[in-house]
Amino acid sequence: MKTLKVSFLTAFALGIVMSGCSGSKSNEELTFKDAFEGKFLVGTALNVEQVAGNEPKAIEIAKKHFNSAVAENCMKMENIHPEEDIFFWDEADAFVEFAEKNNMHIVGHTLVWHSQAAPWIFVDENGEDVSREVLIERMKHHIQTIVGRYKGRVDGWDVVNEAIEGDGSWRESKWYQIIGPEYIELAFQFAQEADPEAELYYNDYGVSGKAKCDGIYDLVSNLLEKGVKVDGIGLQGHLNFDIPLISEMGASIEKLSSLGVNLMVTELDMTIVPWPSDEVTAEVSLNYELSKEYDPYSEGLPDSVYQEVMDRYTGFFEMFLRHHEKITRVTFWGVHDGNSWRNDWPIEGRTDFPLLFDRNYQMKEGVENILEMAKNWETN
Repeated sequence: MKTLKVSFLTAFALGIVMSGCSGSKSNEELTFKDAFEGKFLVGTALNVEQVAGNEPKAIEIAKKHFNSAVAENCMKMENIHPEEDIFFWDEADAFVEFAEKNNMHIVGHTLVWHSQAAPWIFVDENGEDVSREVLIERMKHHIQTIVGRYKGRVDGWDVVNEAIEGDGSWRESKWYQIIGPEYIELAFQFAQEADPEAELYYNDYGVSGKAKCDGIYDLVSNLLEKGVKVDGIGLQGHLNFDIPLISEMGASIEKLSSLGVNLMVTELDMTIVPWPSDEVTAEVSLNYELSKEYDPYSEGLPDSVYQEVMDRYTGFFEMFLRHHEKITRVTFWGVHDGNSWRNDWPIEGRTDFPLLFDRNYQMKEGVENILEMAKNWETN
């Protein structure tokens, strides 16, 4: 039995459930896409095995609950463009076809990123850095080949991913070192040329931090002043159990929305297990040793911790609803706990509980309160 501890937000949501609403769907019938209809799209990342039909229960959840889909890995450079003259289309094609068949808003992820880049992209035959001109041409070919293939089919692209550091400065990636800060402007330009109708996004983590939010604001503001087509900013929602504060993320939404672009909460999940660093980051290169200290819930999540998690998720969604006119989409990074990257990053082999469907493909207890809160938001 779950703990009787109930926060203000959970009590608020429970009150909605108990009071009911004429014409609303029952708890069993209500889905994410129904509950948030008219506020924003609700999406999920899909992996290759799911799209291939090897996890039918996960696909059933995706089709029932979500109206947007993003490719978790198959469109990243190391997967789709592993060698200079070779593109591997099978998995990305299957993803786009699945999303089209199920009338989902489709997001391509990601065109330019310092991580999971193909090893060949930055070097010549001798292993030395290529020239600025060569890398620009390679980037153009990469972007325009992929975006061009899915022209008119993919609704929006994460064009550039994670270019700003936590202190608001430029990340000195190989893209930055070889091309300079202009690489971002060029990336958006190349994507627009390949599909003028697709939405183009900048995507980053840690946006709740003031310095990073300011850095992203300055970056996008500068691009817009130059006439560069930037349609939206993705605020990655890789949350920890205690940080960021809900108010901090809300403040970032307020600031970035003043740019006049769409905002999306992307890659939403919440790690429950202890964090092994003082740094709040989604840097995929981090790797720590597995220990019981950092894997305390391998036998299951205590009721008291579970309640705290649901209270925190409820609080974030209440904040998203308050800002729904500024937000066009909220996307979870995975369908259920069992296939979340949080189990293996930054410590391989842990048991985490970061999503709102459990390892048995069941909606978690308390999620229906979030859905009812969303469904009845206009009456609040």
